[in-house]
Amino acid sequence: MFNKKLLTFLLLVFSFCSNFAQFTDVINSNRPGKSMSAFSVGKTVIQTEMGINYNEESDDGADYKGQIWQSDLTLRYGVLFEQLEVLANLEYLNETLSSPFFDTKESGLREVTLGAKYLLYDPDRDYEKKPNLYSWKANHQFNWRQFIPAVALYGGVNFNLARDKFRRLDIPKDNGFTLKGMVLTQNQFGRYTFLTNFIIDRFPSETMSFDYVLTMTRGFNSRVSGFVEIQGLNNRYYKDHFFRFGAAYLLRQNLQVDASINRNFQGESNIFGGGIGVSWRFDANYEDVMLRIPKEDKRSKLDKKSDKIKDKKKEKSKKRLDAVEGDKAK
Repeated sequence: MFNKKLLTFLLLVFSFCSNFAQFTDVINSNRPGKSMSAFSVGKTVIQTEMGINYNEESDDGADYKGQIWQSDLTLRYGVLFEQLEVLANLEYLNETLSSPFFDTKESGLREVTLGAKYLLYDPDRDYEKKPNLYSWKANHQFNWRQFIPAVALYGGVNFNLARDKFRRLDIPKDNGFTLKGMVLTQNQFGRYTFLTNFIIDRFPSETMSFDYVLTMTRGFNSRVSGFVEIQGLNNRYYKDHFFRFGAAYLLRQNLQVDASINRNFQGESNIFGGGIGVSWRFDANYEDVMLRIPKEDKRSKLDKKSDKIKDKKKEKSKKRLDAVEGDKAK
């Protein structure tokens, strides 16, 4: 069912950077997908994103079944300037595994990740698209500029608080803390937004992972949006891919609820589940940051001045010609 053609949905938020910086009219949440956008929440803005997920897992080869409840909380805060935000992510797990050989049940705070994200490049910053007054076709032709993505970098530290909990027998336990790094890109294709995350996680450790997340989002109207996503996990002991889709509903400009369904399609075990969540932001302290409109270069000014001089000369020549023709008529 999940290996057929993927439906393309969602736009969690509309990004409009022509007049303002990264701050948007409505909340810009990373939920309900697993990818992270390139843009920050905005200086002094506080945002919380939380969710509850349930997954059923089974493995015929290992002969076990599992029920996993996971809750996660992400805190985001814009600091110093528009391009920078700091993040804290907390993950709580309740896991029950059963087989003919063992039955286990574990619960607790699995991991805390602290990090920061910085926007390196925004293609719309200091850019103003000037209309062509002489060509309708030129104004409506395909815009290749939209393929230039916004680019951001993320760096963080994972604190493994669970240690031996939630660990399969054939997978070694993580160190007390590991590093996480990401390259984030974001493209705006009209009403669609495409996000890519390339991730190095749990470095350096035996479970170091090279992962990716690809997310396509679209908005149906001012309140309802949907998304489709593919996530790949790849380390020495575990390789899998997940397909995920869902929707979000904007209750107010600063409050969003969401729901999603996920399924894996490559790993040895079968995983199916879904989740619900909510995102909220506090932006009362935010002040609009105006972007400068690009200044015209000197060459452009000289050309305009030259055109004015030529126009004046033409007007004078025309007046002289009219005067001569008037004298001949007399």
